Amino acid sequence: MRASTTLMLCLLAACAALPAHARTVYRCVRDGTVSLSTAPEPGSKCVAKHIDDDAAKVPNLWGNLGVVKGTLYERQQDGRMVYGTRRLPGAVPVFAFTVQTPPGSSAHAGLGRLGPPRLDRYNAEFRAASKKTGVEDAMLRAFAHAESGFDAKATSGKGAQGVMQLMPQVAREYAVRDPYSPAQSIDGGARHLRQLLKRYKGDLDLVAAAYNAGIGTVAQYDGVPPYRETLDYVAKVQALYARYRTAMAKTARGSR
Repeated sequence: MRASTTLMLCLLAACAALPAHARTVYRCVRDGTVSLSTAPEPGSKCVAKHIDDDAAKVPNLWGNLGVVKGTLYERQQDGRMVYGTRRLPGAVPVFAFTVQTPPGSSAHAGLGRLGPPRLDRYNAEFRAASKKTGVEDAMLRAFAHAESGFDAKATSGKGAQGVMQLMPQVAREYAVRDPYSPAQSIDGGARHLRQLLKRYKGDLDLVAAAYNAGIGTVAQYDGVPPYRETLDYVAKVQALYARYRTAMAKTARGSR
């Protein structure tokens, strides 16, 4: 039960003494949701967090998610008892918990709502930007859908503008003179995505996180930042990308 005790303290973000030896808790992300576990979760992206022997306080492993409510479960995995906060097959609930973590970041989850693909918006602009940059047309549309819902006049509360919701500094970097011009916005967004895809070796989770929260924030957390807004945004982009790829493939087959 020592591992579960450490995890319970992390869940409660308690300022309490740790066991006499180091413990490892895994912070796992799946489908835009965060969980903690005493072993890597099958099917999730998990990062080990080592709590030092002499740590004075238990760190906040959740990230900046505001109030987190959940349940601690126990399950058998690889012949030993494992504790975690995600309900996996065979898991048995131990207790419910509520954790107060810092609020989210200044990032936002995007103005566009998750919904069916819209293939009638700015076709020429997306095709031109895709051909120019090599970024897949379906990916460009997924980001535009998530960011603005294809609203060329959209302005977020954080100052992002246009179809691709370029922040002013990003627009300047790519010489976008009119961020509310669909052609300029899509072209600038495509060039920005090309650079992000190169930087993160095609990892769409990291690309979406950097587009949403910034390259510096991704570097700070060495991965997807633990912000509710960014986690929601990454999940939205992934879902929309899959939908646009499917829809565009059907359209291409139908035109043959």
